[in-house]
Amino acid sequence: MLHSKNRWVVQKVNNEIIDKLENELNIPSIVSQLLYNRGITTVDEARSFLWSDHDNIHDPFLLKDMDKAVERIHQAISQKEKILIFGDYDADGVSSTSVMMITLQDLGAHVDFYIPNRFSEGYGPNEGAFRYAAAEGYSLIITVDTGIAAIKEAEIAEELGLDLIITDHHEPGPKLPKAMAILHPKREDSTYPFTDLAGVGVAFKLSHALYGQFPDHLVEIVAIGTIADLVPLLGENRILVKQGLAKLRQSKRPGIKALCQVAGTTLGEITEETIGFMIGPRINAVGRLGDADPAVDLLLAEEMDAALAIAQEIDNKNKERQAIVAEMTKEAEEIVNKQFSLEDQKVLVIGKEGWNPGVVGIVASRLVEKYYRPTIVLSFDSEKGQAKGSARSIVGFDLFHNLSKMRELLPHFGGHPMAAGMTLSLKDVDELRNRLNEQAKQLLSEEDYTPIKELDVEVKVEDVSLESIQQVELLSPFGVANPKPTVLIRNASVGNLRKIGGNKDHLKLNLLQNEKNLDGIGFHIGALADHISPASTVSAIGQLSINEWNNTRKPQIFLQDIKVEEWQLFDMRGIKLQKWIDIVPKKNTLYIYFDRKNMNRQEFSLLIEESILISSLEEAEKLSVEGKNIVILDMPVKKEYLQVLLRTGKLERLYCYFYQEGSHYFSTMPTRDHFKWYYAFLTKRGTFDLNRYGDELAKHRGWTKETIEFMSQVFFELNFVTINNGLISLNPVSVKKDLKESKLYSQKQAYFQLENELLYSTYQDLKKWFDALVHLSVKHEEEMELWI
Repeated sequence: MLHSKNRWVVQKVNNEIIDKLENELNIPSIVSQLLYNRGITTVDEARSFLWSDHDNIHDPFLLKDMDKAVERIHQAISQKEKILIFGDYDADGVSSTSVMMITLQDLGAHVDFYIPNRFSEGYGPNEGAFRYAAAEGYSLIITVDTGIAAIKEAEIAEELGLDLIITDHHEPGPKLPKAMAILHPKREDSTYPFTDLAGVGVAFKLSHALYGQFPDHLVEIVAIGTIADLVPLLGENRILVKQGLAKLRQSKRPGIKALCQVAGTTLGEITEETIGFMIGPRINAVGRLGDADPAVDLLLAEEMDAALAIAQEIDNKNKERQAIVAEMTKEAEEIVNKQFSLEDQKVLVIGKEGWNPGVVGIVASRLVEKYYRPTIVLSFDSEKGQAKGSARSIVGFDLFHNLSKMRELLPHFGGHPMAAGMTLSLKDVDELRNRLNEQAKQLLSEEDYTPIKELDVEVKVEDVSLESIQQVELLSPFGVANPKPTVLIRNASVGNLRKIGGNKDHLKLNLLQNEKNLDGIGFHIGALADHISPASTVSAIGQLSINEWNNTRKPQIFLQDIKVEEWQLFDMRGIKLQKWIDIVPKKNTLYIYFDRKNMNRQEFSLLIEESILISSLEEAEKLSVEGKNIVILDMPVKKEYLQVLLRTGKLERLYCYFYQEGSHYFSTMPTRDHFKWYYAFLTKRGTFDLNRYGDELAKHRGWTKETIEFMSQVFFELNFVTINNGLISLNPVSVKKDLKESKLYSQKQAYFQLENELLYSTYQDLKKWFDALVHLSVKHEEEMELWI
């Protein structure tokens, strides 16, 4: 067996709704099923999802306070007041700042932007920045992607005579800041039809209202921020991203062209994945390591040379960020492994002096991937007595809701159900950990700590074609709430299984079904190759794509997880123990010997700490193999040992080594002709000194001396001869006896047959041999259950 790392849940099917969508919209069955999986159950909803354009965008004035905001901004423009855009240092904040800067510059405003430094100022509006704005003569501050939690800062703005307009999308607290206007789709008193806009989406709404028409030229920037901020790609977000991606592929903006160049891609290749994995991380990297201003400067750049210089600087920052994240993740894992018990810690709260607070969110995400627990990673500053960090969560644990219950510990805090940022006193870190763990124990079951993987549809290999994959693209762009479809392929054979990549950490294989095959590649799961045996039937999940290589297009699946639901045989015969013993799972594994002298061999004991000796059928019967991996290190004395052993439960894997001292391949099991010739020889001689002449006889006949000694012992057991100190004398025989009447002969014959079956058979024959034993053990168990 091979257990999946996730809980696979295939979404339920409603054939009536799926058929209706398929027939009325003339779309493929797989597309209608995927729509149903996403909660789209009516023809109108499906039509809007697949084909809506900016005519379906809501009126920006449906946002509460929009009229106040627009009136005040137009007043500031007409009176040539200085306006300050106050943004955030992530990709959403940078995009929001850029959208608002371009809009106000187009409208002739006297405008600048200000993004706080993550390290010296922290997240969100702050008193120092507002006092700077007042001193510099700014009279209006517009926040973008931030500000909804700035209660104190709004009061300071009022004291300083600054008008404040807040645009944000983060979860509002129980009290709203005192501002001239608050544009937020999640306000309690909001009636805006779509609540999941990103920060840049809210800024775009203000831009739309200020222009008086839909600003097509800004949707490419909106797409970057929306995708990077991981908001649901439904409703308006989906429309904006879809149109934004189309604009990006033809972008004239030097900054975007330069970003693509340093990222090693082209405009025409841009997809949501390009932004999510290449463009977004580079924009984020700037604010994670220092001032985010260069990222805004890049998006606003008008000259290609200047844009390329900034893009190269950003790319270097991203490489630096990657190295820092790798080192911090390694240190964080060491802290978890050494200082915490995962059984006790349902929420991980860890920190260290000097960690870069700009990347703690990424490290938290890495720890969630590894340990699958809500995680907070903090950077400790002992001089200030503060801890600053980020949190990431799992399904079932709303971070924002649970952290809101301890606001007294979190003077600066904000976020979403799945992510949050915070600052707290160092002395409160343990209290935060303890209280979060208590909440998690109340809310989460043990099952919740195994990730759920929702699967869209089960397909057969023969169903996967270039056409079917292109049909699925009707649902793009993919993202949060509209994930790229994950498919399940059950019971496929495996071909051409191997590890690939410089470090051999990727997996490549073919899935075979009904004489059809599908190429599969799995990144960072190369280790699974050691846990899939040649004869196994696997179930696999992944995402379908089209592989283009040398002008050839073929379907492929990007593998995410694999499981084997049957017992597996791993053939290790003839392979040195040290070359494979480390790939055997450490958990639930039994190492079994049948010969004590092998158990005591140094080369074995150095590699295997705990092992079991089976020297009788009773010992085999007492050992349960239920749910175990079994490593058979040497040859059993008789077949019955294995029969009894496998009857004690359903094993998961069997590793066959069958060590024997020396080679037995050329040993001879004497035939009846051998015995007939040897008996005739003894009849002629009367006596024969085995000690003196045994080697000569063996050489003469082309036998081994052990063969002659064995035949001599069989004759002795049948009372055909007497043996005295190696001198063999023939006895008169009155009763004819068959060789099978000799216990020694029968045992040797049985063992010789067992050697042939276990040592010298092909893998396929060995698998059949064990399959028969496993089948007998299962049948025995079923019969026992019926009898009981």
